[in-house]
Amino acid sequence: MSSRVGEELVVISVIGADKPGIVAGITAVLAKHNVNIVDIAQTVVRGIFSMIMVVDLSTGSISLSKLREELSIRGRELGVEVSVNHIDVFRALQRV
Repeated sequence: MSSRVGEELVVISVIGADKPGIVAGITAVLAKHNVNIVDIAQTVVRGIFSMIMVVDLSTGSISLSKLREELSIRGRELGVEVSVNHIDVFRALQRV
């Protein structure tokens, strides 16, 4: 996936026991700060929910560190683990 000029892409992963409201809870934080979802995939395997999103922070009004903090809090409220990393972390891993 190549990014467009000006995009600041971030990868958000969410994992935990499946229950209603996880997607709504996570995306509500993004919507509150006008963060655009570029791509999203989710699945449930044997009752375990997992979701990976690529979002664009350049459209929003929040820093990476603040987004990580808010999503971590929301994740605890929802009973899921949330990881937030700049896409460059994953690109660097591909080169290793």
